Amino acid sequence: MALFKRGTAGKPGEWYYCLKHAKVEEGPECRAADRMGPYGTREEAAHAMETARERNSEWENDSRWTDKGSSGS
Repeated sequence: MALFKRGTAGKPGEWYYCLKHAKVEEGPECRAADRMGPYGTREEAAHAMETARERNSEWENDSRWTDKGSSGS
């Protein structure tokens, strides 16, 4: 008997965006590492990549997180 069940987490009615298949899914279909969400609506999940790009851009340009004397790449 397996100690841990291998399966997907989530519930029907929750929406996800699958990175591997580039599609919206209701409930978990693909493994957690391959999806973004959960989102409250199908529409929100459909715009997951756009939302992520916007949030990344905001974070990259946030003066509170800019390393001023950094000699990084």
